[in-house]
Amino acid sequence: MFKNQVVWITGASSGIGEALAQEFAREGARLILSARREEALAAVAEKCSAAAAVHIVPFDIAEETAIQPAVDQVVATAGRIDLLINNAGISQRSSTIETELSTYRKLFEVDVFGQIALTKAVLPIMLEQGNGHLAVTASVAGKIGAPFRTGYCAAKHAMMGFFDSLRTEVAHKSIRVTTITPGYIRTSISENAVRGDGKTFGKTDEAIAGGMEVGPAAEAIMRGFRKGKQEIPVGVGMEMHALRIKRYFPNLLFKIMNKQYAKVAKSNQLETQ
Repeated sequence: MFKNQVVWITGASSGIGEALAQEFAREGARLILSARREEALAAVAEKCSAAAAVHIVPFDIAEETAIQPAVDQVVATAGRIDLLINNAGISQRSSTIETELSTYRKLFEVDVFGQIALTKAVLPIMLEQGNGHLAVTASVAGKIGAPFRTGYCAAKHAMMGFFDSLRTEVAHKSIRVTTITPGYIRTSISENAVRGDGKTFGKTDEAIAGGMEVGPAAEAIMRGFRKGKQEIPVGVGMEMHALRIKRYFPNLLFKIMNKQYAKVAKSNQLETQ
């Protein structure tokens, strides 16, 4: 299905992005891998290069001026873009009261405005091609509110809204839009999360440590792509049940999340000393 398709993955230097790169490589896709860390991208590309053509395009998605040059480089290299997976992003581990406004802005620059800017730059190319596929790694946090993640949840809710709305605008133009909603996946997301002052959280929290392995998560996402799903939930923990509880029993979910706050606060999971 993806053989010779040009697949561009952002946030490809680790985690879900890296695992998806390896899955698409096995399918024979032509890969474009992007992230900030060029050395890490090169290592991922090396893992994929035996099975597929791979190019790396390092850039910082939070830098608006870097986006169009990256798009131009991809088109010059591959000639087209069949699938863009907006997978770059950062998370948060801090209470509202201790989170500086600059930290909220940082979360939105990376998790929202960067994704929107890149999508807007790629969309005209897909319209000219007459087809394409846009995907975003949102989160269960884009459906429910979790304690100590107010900025992250707000950003992921924004992404769900943007891409759900975009889907309605481009469906009749042969462009697909897919939202991916992972739960807890064993990646470095909590290690790389920001604290209230914008500094790195620097450790893996209990929920992530007990989450789904990244390889099976990527396989589940690939199955969703093959089936043409417009939304792909990915996870094995209790957080996945929260999606249904929120829809049918919202007050129950609010009580559950209140207990989650108490659990995290009591266990000092956010303590950084």
